[in-house]
Amino acid sequence: MTRKDMDIAVEWAALEGWNPGAHDAECFHAADPHGFFIGEVNREPVATLSAVSYGKTFGFLGFYIVKPEHRGKGYGMQIWRAGLDYLKGRNVGLDGVVAQQDNYKKSGFNLAHRNIRYEGSGGGCLPAHGEIQPLAALPFQMVASYDQRCFPADRSPFLSAWLYQPQSTALGVIRDGALVGYGVIRPCRSGFKIGPLMADTPEAAETLFLALKAGVPTSEPVFLDVPEVNREAVALAARHAMITVFETARMHTGVAPDIPLDRLYGVTSFELG
Repeated sequence: MTRKDMDIAVEWAALEGWNPGAHDAECFHAADPHGFFIGEVNREPVATLSAVSYGKTFGFLGFYIVKPEHRGKGYGMQIWRAGLDYLKGRNVGLDGVVAQQDNYKKSGFNLAHRNIRYEGSGGGCLPAHGEIQPLAALPFQMVASYDQRCFPADRSPFLSAWLYQPQSTALGVIRDGALVGYGVIRPCRSGFKIGPLMADTPEAAETLFLALKAGVPTSEPVFLDVPEVNREAVALAARHAMITVFETARMHTGVAPDIPLDRLYGVTSFELG
């Protein structure tokens, strides 16, 4: 895909009900400009797929969409194979919707855990917390290094766009000179999504969660995608009366990466991991 083609993929994702962010196309393309594929028949786009490479060891699939009127013709499998070929030799992850999970298993993907999308509402009081800092005021490498503790690879090119995207808020918690958690909230087709949300402790995660959603009008929904295996994250969603609206299966072609899921309170994106 070209950068312009990315707009097609994002629009199709919206039609599927995946609720993409307002600036996802720019940020996603920055992650790996060569990792987005579009299938055409007589110059008409019929299928999309992202196969983003995070270095030589990890990759992530997303945006796997075939235009409804072209489904059942084999176009999806063609673009699927092209994406997997691009990521050859890497442990590949994806977030599979319920309807496709059996098909992913047939392609060699193994279940790691479920991710649950919760919906709540914006508003609330901004915590009176002197340790909260805008990420823009912190050295980028401090944030990128912290991110690598909870993500399987360095994704600095993506983060350099994601953390500073328009209309978003990105905050961190600094304790004794060290970053102990950070989160981002961004506008989407419907409401706002928090992601990622990473923290060393449940208290730091909740502080960030409250600070991020405090800037959203109470009339707007707020979404948080939670690894079900993180019980503290599930409890956070429950405390704030969030309801389950969607689920995916995090799957990999290899062994699930050894990352501390107890520090991951909100997944960055179901499309890019």
